[in-house]
Amino acid sequence: MTAIPTIRTANVADAAAVQAIYAPIVKGTAISFEEVPPSIAEMGERIATTLENYPYLIAERNGEVIGYAYASQHRSRAAYRWSVDVTVYIADQAHRTGVGRALYSRLIAELTERGVHAAFAGIALPNPGSVALHESMGFTPLGIYREVGQKFGQWHDVGWWQRLLPRLS
Repeated sequence: MTAIPTIRTANVADAAAVQAIYAPIVKGTAISFEEVPPSIAEMGERIATTLENYPYLIAERNGEVIGYAYASQHRSRAAYRWSVDVTVYIADQAHRTGVGRALYSRLIAELTERGVHAAFAGIALPNPGSVALHESMGFTPLGIYREVGQKFGQWHDVGWWQRLLPRLS
């Protein structure tokens, strides 16, 4: 039986572990549309900047960082302030072990406490594992941006999913 991961708020000291999860995704897949992995220093800056306004969470098991999730600004216009984009990345060895669900459960709870109304997830397609995770967490499909990004000499679609968050009274 796989141990339940510990979920905690990220800090800049997590940058190396986060970068170690993210860099192979950037280099070897079209899951991320970045083409050059960010440095550890840049990842630390991203964590710090995100934490100024949004949650950034780390999943650990037996002291090892095995995943992370965060929220970010959906759009810059003022009326969008109650909506966020959400992102989750899981280390290869932790796929399909409940890490994504644990991260998203906590992230959604924190966003709900902050009064966020809607969470959006953009998923580079095909990615059946990510689609299944998001739909299991209550996200519903909205539509597809066809051939919106080109990586590795191929055009890639991005599907969009949304989850409306409950209002706290």
